Amino acid sequence: MGLMTATTRPAPPLTANPADPRFWQRPQREQRAAFARLRALDAPAYCTDPTSGRGFYALVRHADVVEASRRPQVFTSAAGVTTPEPARWVRALFGDSMVNLDDPQHARLRRTVARAFTPRVLADAEADIRALSTRIVDDMVAERPDDFVTAVASRLPFEVICNMMGIPERHRPEILDRVNHASEHIGVARTRLRVPGRGLRALARMQRMIAVLARDRRRRPADDLVSALVHADVDGQALTTRQLGAFFSLLMVAGVETTRNAIAHGLALLTDHPDQRALLAADFDAHAEGAVNEIVRHATPIIQFRRTVAEPYALGGRTFRPGDKAVLFFASANRDEAVFADPDAFDVTRTPNPHLGYGGGGPHYCLGAHLAKREMTALFRELLTRTPDIRATAPPVLAASNFDNRVRSLPFAFD
Repeated sequence: MGLMTATTRPAPPLTANPADPRFWQRPQREQRAAFARLRALDAPAYCTDPTSGRGFYALVRHADVVEASRRPQVFTSAAGVTTPEPARWVRALFGDSMVNLDDPQHARLRRTVARAFTPRVLADAEADIRALSTRIVDDMVAERPDDFVTAVASRLPFEVICNMMGIPERHRPEILDRVNHASEHIGVARTRLRVPGRGLRALARMQRMIAVLARDRRRRPADDLVSALVHADVDGQALTTRQLGAFFSLLMVAGVETTRNAIAHGLALLTDHPDQRALLAADFDAHAEGAVNEIVRHATPIIQFRRTVAEPYALGGRTFRPGDKAVLFFASANRDEAVFADPDAFDVTRTPNPHLGYGGGGPHYCLGAHLAKREMTALFRELLTRTPDIRATAPPVLAASNFDNRVRSLPFAFD
């Protein structure tokens, strides 16, 4: 797309400023209405944090998010994709996750990881997902827990990742505790973005555990993903211990937290829309794929990613310049009226459904999207078959976060 004349930076309406931490304390229905007003503007709005004075352009339309995602040489990730950007000392200590890399480093690391996901690994994972889903529902029926997130939604993706990585059973309770501590401070305080100091300590301890496992697998390889990653050879490169730690941390967020949240939102949505639930239960095989995609669109587990502009570029009626910050709001793009008819409706038959729940395409598209869909499909098949009246008994308790649509707890019941 060619260059356009430079434009000024008009501030968004005071009631629609996602750079203000207080925005994320508001009910989601108000946030969605605010994003709808931002989508109606002629060009991406410049949003400023009133406490820090720093700001960014908000990319809120589906077309703009897709285009920026597929122009990684312009909208770069190396400065950091979260808001606020990670401190340099944090990245030096923990290593760079793939989401915070640009090509060629990103492409090289992604190829190394992708080569480890062999057909055999994926086939084993598929069988494991089915077996775990059965066991989790067995335990749910026997124990009759109160919180769906802890007892069901978080167990499946966590156990799948641990089994794939080859994490010994004795280490899993501690790793789960570290994951919970690391994500405890994700979100926003009332007037500022939270600094997850306690979470970083939990992350450091978790990465030390992975480093010990990696050293063991280098000496004694096993049939697991850690062994494959530390012995992978793509362009003469295998994952270093620090890279493996960063990758494992990414899996815990991208592979566990996001799927956990989608599953929890899924039960809430099926409870709130009994007609769609009945449709899915009546012919699960016919509607499972559509239901999973619609749950992911509605929930949008990852709300946004940040980008830094590397070269002049015109997008959506705005000219961007090097050094500009742009935030890709997937949660807004997934409600874009120009793409989704009646976007606030929950419709398991929606087709097409070009949601951006796993990213807008391009090199940073979620590597585990297929695995996440398989987990959701297997678990909801088991739940709706064996406990057809399972339901949320109250709205989900959500974290106030500008990064992920996190469900802290979800009361539920079944007869």
